[in-house]
Amino acid sequence: MTDEEKAKYFQVALCSSLVLFGFDGEELKILVYKKLNDPFKGALVLPGKYIAPTVSNDQAIHELLIEKIAYDEHQTYIEQLKAFTKVFRNPLGRVVNVAYYALVKLTPQIQEKVKSQGGEWYAYDRVPDLAFDHNEIVQYAKERVKRRVKRRPVGFNLLGDEFTIAQLQSLYEKALNRELDKRNFRKKIFNSNLIIETGNTTDPKQHRKVSKLYRFDEEKYEKLSLKGYDFLF
Repeated sequence: MTDEEKAKYFQVALCSSLVLFGFDGEELKILVYKKLNDPFKGALVLPGKYIAPTVSNDQAIHELLIEKIAYDEHQTYIEQLKAFTKVFRNPLGRVVNVAYYALVKLTPQIQEKVKSQGGEWYAYDRVPDLAFDHNEIVQYAKERVKRRVKRRPVGFNLLGDEFTIAQLQSLYEKALNRELDKRNFRKKIFNSNLIIETGNTTDPKQHRKVSKLYRFDEEKYEKLSLKGYDFLF
């Protein structure tokens, strides 16, 4: 390759943005931050970072998760989405964005860390206007999550160690953006053999209705995570 060709073709920057979905037991939310510098200073954006030539995108996203939420690889599901490559998507120059999404249960520790860094959680269906093409990335991530929850038990990464059927259904309804028939949902979930009754119940002092608590079967979870299944709600 000639020096002229190098100067012509090696003028593209690389970055990665992250659509981080968090579930607090009731609401599915997406994390955004206010941009502190130009371009679009003061606008809301997805968490992300530019990628140095010696760093992989996967490594950069792991570092970003550690920085933003004290990432635990055993409790967070991460998946690459695709490259967003519009020529003029960034006013600074040509920037290719290899986007990812991740699923995490919102613990008090994560909420506090995000708050200390100026992050804001927005409801899944009420994400505001974002800078760059980040709304397009969010929409693409939502569609990916819809497909995944029907084929893999990734939703369990968003739940606590113990959960109610109502919380599980609420999570699926938020991810699919529609209401599900209660009886049909329970039937499909129990037929999957993915969940196990723990013998515990919700605290009657904190919940008006006492409900049974469940956990997922780790062995079946691992198998279905690899081969998938069909939840046709």
